[in-house]
Amino acid sequence: MNKNRILTLFTYAFLTFWALVVLFPFYWMVLTSVKEYGAYNAEYIPKFFTLSPTLQNYADAFTTVPLGRYLLNTLLFTVGTTALMLVVITLAAFAFARLRFAGRDLVFTLFLALMMIPNELVVITNFTTITNLELRNTFTGLILPSVTSVFYIYLLRENFAQIPDELYYAAKVDGTSDFRYLRRVMIPICRPTLITITILKVIECWNSYVWPRLITDDADYYLVSNGIQEIRENGFGRANIPAMMAAVVVISLPLVILFLLFRKQIMSGVARGGTKG
Repeated sequence: MNKNRILTLFTYAFLTFWALVVLFPFYWMVLTSVKEYGAYNAEYIPKFFTLSPTLQNYADAFTTVPLGRYLLNTLLFTVGTTALMLVVITLAAFAFARLRFAGRDLVFTLFLALMMIPNELVVITNFTTITNLELRNTFTGLILPSVTSVFYIYLLRENFAQIPDELYYAAKVDGTSDFRYLRRVMIPICRPTLITITILKVIECWNSYVWPRLITDDADYYLVSNGIQEIRENGFGRANIPAMMAAVVVISLPLVILFLLFRKQIMSGVARGGTKG
């Protein structure tokens, strides 16, 4: 009995320690965002608290650069990309899971092989294609290369494959079309996985940096990642870290709220994706 108590105590102590390690960067981000610019730069040894917090850095984050417009651009980019991707991967996963056509397994294997290609090569190819189509500095150019994902197709296809075939055959006997069966049966059953994919894609788009930097040089199409870099470079001879951290807090807040609201669905979707049979 004592051994079990000691083991439980050790487990909770270990989990508490790692929770502090994980949460410390967030604490440091918020703390830095409320420090005065001069006080922050005067710290030769970083301080883990401040006696004179200020919200001026948040005002500077929105006045130094048009952060509000960048947030709107990022929202449009995220919503447009995620919505189109859900349509594409749902139809693709349904085709690989339920439809019967020649070479289906071979095509799916080739799809999975695409995951082995380094992202750098894909970025180069996408940049050349978008440039040749004269879609630079457009939302179409930003969104188009991200409307599909081999991994998400694979994850959703595995979920669709777990649905009993008897449901599909019964629906076909009743005269139900494939699209209606997908919409009325498969999507509701796999909703947790779809929610998980949606949230992961939203986070991916919201944090996107490399592709927007490559494909846009017009401030009208900048995303929040561009805004953070601009704020950082706007210090008076030094990087304006407090204002940059304030912008990061503002940008991170929607993602934190999104995760807190849908954390149960995320866990359910991941667990379902790892279950077979």
